Amino acid sequence: MDLGWMVAIALAVALIGAVALYERELGRLARFLRRDDRSANERATVSFSTPGVSSVAAAVNDEMDALRDERAALGERQEAFQRDLAALSHDIRTPLAGAQGYLQLHGRSTSPAERERCLREASSRLSAMRELTDRLFDYAKAADSDSPLACEPVEVLPILAEVLAGAYPQFAERGWEPAIDFEDDGAAVLADPEALSRVFSNLLANALRHGASAPTIAQRLLPPGDRGEGGMVELVFSNKVEGADAIEADRLFERFYRADGARSGGGSGLGLAIVASLCKRMGGSVAAVASRGFLSIMVRLPAAM
Repeated sequence: MDLGWMVAIALAVALIGAVALYERELGRLARFLRRDDRSANERATVSFSTPGVSSVAAAVNDEMDALRDERAALGERQEAFQRDLAALSHDIRTPLAGAQGYLQLHGRSTSPAERERCLREASSRLSAMRELTDRLFDYAKAADSDSPLACEPVEVLPILAEVLAGAYPQFAERGWEPAIDFEDDGAAVLADPEALSRVFSNLLANALRHGASAPTIAQRLLPPGDRGEGGMVELVFSNKVEGADAIEADRLFERFYRADGARSGGGSGLGLAIVASLCKRMGGSVAAVASRGFLSIMVRLPAAM
């Protein structure tokens, strides 16, 4: 047998051996993927390490990591949904039970004054339920990404002034006068006018419900970022609040979150969640800081060029 045939045979044997090793490693990876008893953190390994086989193993591990993260996120969303459902059930049952109780008292009472009081109390609790269902509807609309907002250049100050005018009776009742500090009175943002009005309305309602002082509303212009972001307009709603240390600022925009553990502070717990959803859909963001007795809520929206 000449040398050429010997080389050819050797190459063929080496090729067959390499294919067999590849087949073995691919089979091991397939069996690894089919196993039902592997732990969440178990990794696919190879004993015959070549760039191709190692790349396949790395891709398998990356997919497993992504699947694990997705499952963890799904679990967190399910837990959040269960918490929200429990909170919603509490908020619906409490005024409903109160209304039923007062209606029963009304049926047993013989005093006209007491019967009238029972009707007032029942009506008040049913109104609270109506407010909650209205807020639920508003939140569903605000979070509906399938219904895009019609964003356009909108001047901020006129819309804020209109919302403040609508809240004037509540501010006058408390003897408060909001302070306005705008860097540029003519600044405009890319926003849906109705959604922007709702953002301002909910922020002012939050300040009126939970604040201990008149709010300050400051505006400043933020230049474009280093990563190519366009300029932003920032609005900061800030006022004193009781128990600021109890507020978990990073949870303030969650559905049904309230700083009072007993959920006795009033409100639906949806107002700021609506703010967060609307800001996100308009290309902006919202954040909060609770410090030294003050709560500051920062809204950022894209500046209109």
